[in-house]
Amino acid sequence: MTVTPSRSGVFSAATDKRLEAFSESISFDHRLYKHDIRGSLAHARMLCQQKLISPIELQQIEEALAAIQEQIERGEMVFRPELEDIHMHIEQALIERLGDVGRKLHTARSRNDQVATDLRLWTRDALDRVDQWLLAVQRAFLARCDRDLPIILPAYTHLQRAQPVLAAHYWLAYIEKFQRDRQRVADCRRRLNSCGLGAAACAGTSLPIDRHATAQELGFESVASNSIDISSDRDFVLESVFVLAMIAEHLSGWAEEWILWSTVEFGFIKLPQQFCTGSSIMPQKINPDTLELTRGKSARVIGNLQTLLVLIKGLPLAYNRDLQEDKPPLFDSFDTVEACLSLAAPIVEGAELCRENISGRLEKGYLDATTLMEHLIKNGIPQRSAHHLVGKLVAVATEAGLPLAGLSDTQLMSVDLSLDGTIREVLGVEKAIQSYQSFGSSNPEQVKSQIQFWTDQLQ
Repeated sequence: MTVTPSRSGVFSAATDKRLEAFSESISFDHRLYKHDIRGSLAHARMLCQQKLISPIELQQIEEALAAIQEQIERGEMVFRPELEDIHMHIEQALIERLGDVGRKLHTARSRNDQVATDLRLWTRDALDRVDQWLLAVQRAFLARCDRDLPIILPAYTHLQRAQPVLAAHYWLAYIEKFQRDRQRVADCRRRLNSCGLGAAACAGTSLPIDRHATAQELGFESVASNSIDISSDRDFVLESVFVLAMIAEHLSGWAEEWILWSTVEFGFIKLPQQFCTGSSIMPQKINPDTLELTRGKSARVIGNLQTLLVLIKGLPLAYNRDLQEDKPPLFDSFDTVEACLSLAAPIVEGAELCRENISGRLEKGYLDATTLMEHLIKNGIPQRSAHHLVGKLVAVATEAGLPLAGLSDTQLMSVDLSLDGTIREVLGVEKAIQSYQSFGSSNPEQVKSQIQFWTDQLQ
């Protein structure tokens, strides 16, 4: 007799086909198959250790689960909506092979703790992949640092030219952002790395199981200690998607910046053409589509986080079927961010700074104004007074269409008699760069020190 595992003898009517179609999750949770089998193997070994199944039965289960995994990977398993999810498909396949021995595998286990464990295992692996993608992007930016070290760029605030910085200083800023992302990945992984298997439906089990043995077999650092919390907890899902949303935000900001930089108006960077597309009507166009899609796809990840926050809002303890809907936004967020990261590294590696365009306009925007103000401060002028004086100098220079260094002595002293030609010694972007002293600044020696630090860190 074939009995659908989730359907007990209490029912006197078959499931309505419309409910089967409505409630199935096999269409998206089939990707948990490896983790479900891994969890089942650990559970079976613990059952044998506790003498709840025999060594021969364990061997049969191990061999059958290995065969089922091969069947799935060959694409030969037919997914049936009446079996609802991947857990039921694997269990039914086991029962069809082993009969009552297969029926023993679910001893001291509920689908509630089973799916929570599978999802933790899957998410743990996915976080490890994301960490490696982030590392690849960091290394791509680091590789640019020595290559671009001599190049000076204008840094912006309010999208207005602010102060000169080394290009390598820009790249190091992105390395810092992605390092924080990696730290969040690690923190999230640590919190999710707790095993819930064996909590059963919500109250535990009267059977003599060893949850610590199962946790150790699955590589978990701890055993979750409250059976009610285990089946309902999806904090790790929300936290993972929050971490992914932060990564997506950082990628989106980088994409936006390089989209701007690649325009004729900026002319700062030339993107690798294998990651650009053309226009269907304008033959001259080289469009930054990959970066635009990276910027656009961040919205999906942010939306997925919102979906999950609303999903768990107000759910009573313990498990509720609503939680079946946690997987599509989780899977989509990982898929989206991994796809964006996989393209980010080669774009960073392959882009070229347009040195002549950048250097030809560096003296525009009075990037050395702040340095001049600080020079005046060093010479005893109060900061607010120095700020006002340099502002007046900029107004004079703007009216004359000159850089600050191009002002005559007469023009300088027209603002204040204390100003003379000696201030030109600190003007110009090169001198401004050399004048920085604070830790973390764009001073060349500071930047070289940070490059060496990250070289050691990212080996």
